[in-house]
Amino acid sequence: MEADAKTEGSNKRLNNLVAVTVVILSVFMAVGNIKDNNIGQAMQKAKSDSVDAWAEYQAARIKLHVDENALAQLRLLETTGTFDRALATKQAAAFEADIKKYEGRSKETRAKAERLEKEYDQLNFRDDQFDMSEAFMSIAIAVSAVAALVESFWLLSIAWGSGAFGVGFWVAGFAGFGFRPEWLAQLLGT
Repeated sequence: MEADAKTEGSNKRLNNLVAVTVVILSVFMAVGNIKDNNIGQAMQKAKSDSVDAWAEYQAARIKLHVDENALAQLRLLETTGTFDRALATKQAAAFEADIKKYEGRSKETRAKAERLEKEYDQLNFRDDQFDMSEAFMSIAIAVSAVAALVESFWLLSIAWGSGAFGVGFWVAGFAGFGFRPEWLAQLLGT
């Protein structure tokens, strides 16, 4: 009878520890999921803005190329002798001004596109941290449930270890720490 009471007390303690573990990890996961979703939205915006900037860069480069070709043709026409020199000079100045404008614009848009790509990569890094956090905490919750079913404290300690990794990635994601095992990111990534 005393052994049954001891076993029942031990089971109750294990179940209480499992319950607390699940609640704590669930709260961390819920808050992390909100942050992860916000990061995902920011990633979509950064990628969209980056694509737009690259399209603008390409348009400026095409306009630059067209004006360079037009100026070259105008210079070629000047050698024929049958042209209005004043009009040609005016048009050449306009082409040269456009060329200068598009050269400047392409440098600006390229820098903007590269900055947006860098922003996307930084957001993706943090997104990976939250994904890893969720994975380790999900494993911890599942192992906790099994620990309760099989009444195993050592299995619960494995769950706590997995949960600790999850919380570590969670903290790194929120704090902006540069912690993300590349091998794991590659394994879980595309």
